[in-house]
Amino acid sequence: MTEESLAPGPERPWDIDANDETLPVLQGLQAQYGDVVRVRTVTRPSDSLVLFGPDELRWVLLTNRQNYKKGVGLERVKMLLGNGLIVSDGDFWARQRRMMQPAFHSRVIKQFGGLIERHNLALLDRWAERAADGQPINLTRDTSELSLNIVLQALFSVDLDKLTNEVGEHPFTMIARDSQRDLRFAQQFRALTKLVRQMIEDRRREQRVEMDFLSMLMEARDKDTGEAMPERALIDEIMSLIVAGHETTASTLNWTWYRLSQHADVEARLHAAVDAAPAAPVPYAEQVLHETLRLYPPVWLFSRRSLGDDKLGGYHVPAGTDLFISPWLLHRDTRFWSDPEAYQPERFAPEIEATRPKFCFIPFSAGARHCIGEGFAMIEMNQHLYLAARRFRLKYLGPVPPPAEFQINLRTREDLSMQVVAR
Repeated sequence: MTEESLAPGPERPWDIDANDETLPVLQGLQAQYGDVVRVRTVTRPSDSLVLFGPDELRWVLLTNRQNYKKGVGLERVKMLLGNGLIVSDGDFWARQRRMMQPAFHSRVIKQFGGLIERHNLALLDRWAERAADGQPINLTRDTSELSLNIVLQALFSVDLDKLTNEVGEHPFTMIARDSQRDLRFAQQFRALTKLVRQMIEDRRREQRVEMDFLSMLMEARDKDTGEAMPERALIDEIMSLIVAGHETTASTLNWTWYRLSQHADVEARLHAAVDAAPAAPVPYAEQVLHETLRLYPPVWLFSRRSLGDDKLGGYHVPAGTDLFISPWLLHRDTRFWSDPEAYQPERFAPEIEATRPKFCFIPFSAGARHCIGEGFAMIEMNQHLYLAARRFRLKYLGPVPPPAEFQINLRTREDLSMQVVAR
């Protein structure tokens, strides 16, 4: 294979990874080299490719997905989550995905509406007290605890209540309060698997089935063999759902309230929409959330690795190549997004959305491996905006813009402080 058949790229080598140092390296590559860019590596065995175009993304994530598996950067995630859907590959991933998919059908998700509402109303009552006293709220902490409590209740229902009553505060609270995702956190988080295992054993011993995700996954059967998930796989999937279901939602709500506080026109239109709606979901609230996800995709960089040789954009892709995809950069591509840094939820109106390529907006990834919890997350966030925006405005009290942290997840570097104002 000749050098000329390989994609162009910079001379400077770089080991691309999800960290603050990588983003400046990636910015500007597309304008100089095109939609497929080769980046020489420092320590890895082969060069990397960065993909910018929706056609290439469609090929890798959907059309020829069997030639690509999860790429680099998953070591830290696997240490935290085990071998759940986020990390697993191949036949094992496909089997797990098929078994889990029915639990995330829209008909099932709607049954959690009352649970989502109760947790939001409790939070909003606390916000009302803060508004009356003129005291600011820690929005980042509040949205983190809200989303964590919702996903835990949806997973464990009465068993979470029992655990909380026994010890006063359930030990999963550390997930929301500890923002570091280092080795110490991973060890503490994995220690919580003992609690999940005990819940599973109790339900089996009592032959008890609850209306929650844990029971649904315990009852799931492989359609070919009729077998249930092995216990280790079940626990890994539960731990994955806790982290993914909590962090994506919390970060998106955090950024949404910040953006609303900076755009009075969007805030006013959202107020009008929620005031006129008899219940959630509210279409304009969904557009607001999508615009936030466009600018702040929770997973701002992810990777794939080629299993065999391939061709992308006319360039040779050797087997074993790591490919990197950045939703953060894709969502700012001026070919698909006019004035991309502006906060304009109207760009997600159905008639406008239909004019864009499908693979230019991928906050939950795309293709067969799109996030299984996307539907639950969108309903949960829409319900929150519906309930909260009917009662309050939030005024941001920090620096503009708040510094962002580009690690495994994209989030604010510091907690956001907000003043709650009753409408």
